[in-house]
Amino acid sequence: MTDLDLGGLSLEEAEREIYAHIVSRNPEHDFEPTLDRVRDACDLLGSPQHAYKVVHLTGTNGKTSTARMTEALVREHGLRTGLFTSPHLTTVRERIMIDGEPIPREDFVRLWQEIAPILALVDARSAEAGGPRMSFFEVLVVLAFAAFADAPVDVAVVEVGMGGVWDATNVADGDVAVVTPVGLDHQEWLGDSLVDIAAEKSGIIKDGAAAVIAAQAESVAPVLAHAVEEHAARGYWEGEALEVVDRQPGVGGQLVTLRTPAAVYAELFVPLYGEYQAHNALLALAATELLLADGGEPASLAGETVEAGFASVTSPGRLEAVRTSPLILVDAAHNPHGAEALVGAVEESFAFTTLVGVVGILRDKDAEGVLGALEPALDHVVITASSSPRAIPVDELAAIARDVFGEDRVTEASSLPDAIDAAVQRAERDDDLGAGVLVVGSITLVADARILTGADRRKGVGRAR
Repeated sequence: MTDLDLGGLSLEEAEREIYAHIVSRNPEHDFEPTLDRVRDACDLLGSPQHAYKVVHLTGTNGKTSTARMTEALVREHGLRTGLFTSPHLTTVRERIMIDGEPIPREDFVRLWQEIAPILALVDARSAEAGGPRMSFFEVLVVLAFAAFADAPVDVAVVEVGMGGVWDATNVADGDVAVVTPVGLDHQEWLGDSLVDIAAEKSGIIKDGAAAVIAAQAESVAPVLAHAVEEHAARGYWEGEALEVVDRQPGVGGQLVTLRTPAAVYAELFVPLYGEYQAHNALLALAATELLLADGGEPASLAGETVEAGFASVTSPGRLEAVRTSPLILVDAAHNPHGAEALVGAVEESFAFTTLVGVVGILRDKDAEGVLGALEPALDHVVITASSSPRAIPVDELAAIARDVFGEDRVTEASSLPDAIDAAVQRAERDDDLGAGVLVVGSITLVADARILTGADRRKGVGRAR
């Protein structure tokens, strides 16, 4: 039922009750190809998704970092912003950001109480037609769109949950669509080939919109080009209109020179590691230019504003340092493509002489592929499992790891605290000066590690309000 009794509860208790109710619905990875329930709920709420401009992002890797950079750049231009990303690390309110901060708890609870009757009505209609209740992700999408209209925001930066055509966020019409690199992931829902997956993701490109498209695999580009042509969209492609002209790794991030349709921006500091983040920054900058152009030709943006926007960017759980002595990094790479990019970033930006991995992977992921991508960078790996019920059991994942790393380079740990402790001891035993630990394999594992190390309580995403 949707009519939760929140009377007498504190705001913190009410948030927990609401989240528990939402979680009890179909999980966000339980994909169903229909927008009917989300569209019905939004219609009953007065179509809040049409109350502001939208930058809509899809792709396989880099969506969240690109979304966060886009939001920061847009906000730095004096516009009020909403940001919808998934999944969250500590609190569900992280998924719904207003002006760079998680939606306040009191607003989250109030908006839930306002939309709950609508959700109940849509659930009932779906049941009459033999369908399911609204899913976890569908409910959060509706809540986010309502929150953005309630704020109100000028621009919502919206990351898809999965795919594009049938993703719940696709009831919005993006003024700018951004497609990050497309790779193999979620094959059971999106298709077994890059062509099939690209076709799903191309669904966010709308009639007359602008489309910012990252460099893609050879088989993907024609699919996206067809969508651009079919919708009479304006396509801006990396390698043609967009280019990372230069990048220099540095302390705390990198200096990048970016070419967009409107200008060349020289030596911008991006406080994130890895070559892929330079390309994410390029997409974000181009998307911001096109959004602010409002359908016209993009114009160059003030350099100091762009610099300030990038300087404010954080990306929790993406090559984030959560502890020193030894340095412990966490990263949410959960597919081979992401793991390969992570390895390159670690080797470029850190001078580890010994690096021990703490790895936990979810059941629906390519565990062998992820481990194979990580193997060249790790001296040893400690296999564990996150708190997710979808986590691969430790003994099962360890067997795969031994095939990849060899018997002597694999240790098992039944809990994450034990795994991190074992990794630290192993790293410092082998090298107490250049030692490091990398926690990687799933977003839930990273979330657990951030809570364990107290990173969720530091300034930034996850801070209680």
